[in-house]
Amino acid sequence: MDANPVGKKCSKVDQAYLAGLFDGDGAIMALIEPHKEKRFRFRVRIELKVTQKFEKDLVCIIEVLKCGKIRKNRTTCDWITRDQKEICRILELIRPYSRSKQRQIQHAIKILAIPIRKRTDLLRAAKLADTLSKFNVRSANRRKNHTSMIQEHFSRND
Repeated sequence: MDANPVGKKCSKVDQAYLAGLFDGDGAIMALIEPHKEKRFRFRVRIELKVTQKFEKDLVCIIEVLKCGKIRKNRTTCDWITRDQKEICRILELIRPYSRSKQRQIQHAIKILAIPIRKRTDLLRAAKLADTLSKFNVRSANRRKNHTSMIQEHFSRND
């Protein structure tokens, strides 16, 4: 069994099961959001989501990972988390067992590892976020180039 720093345990079987859920019905998304309290007025966050038809099929994720919440939609239910520390832990747990989302996991981990100290750090994270969004089928047609959106907010003197 592996344990994270706060002592939460996850068996190899659970890790493989979760990786299969994420590979099949999950999404690893990067969000670039305006944020007034941030130094550069934007932040880049990762969101994890698994969609199932029945809520009971998602309860096991909360039982195993001890994080996230379930949100009901019209015809499906989503398990979602936006807690960046938990996401980092989850990605490290499923990475060895994931088959189809290896590149998304790598991009998400890179984004989470970037400390935003300078404008160039934010732009680097935003470029990775734009790259990550191209892996998600639903985002492909809706997603705009958010890196350029951020650059528009900076004057040449910033």
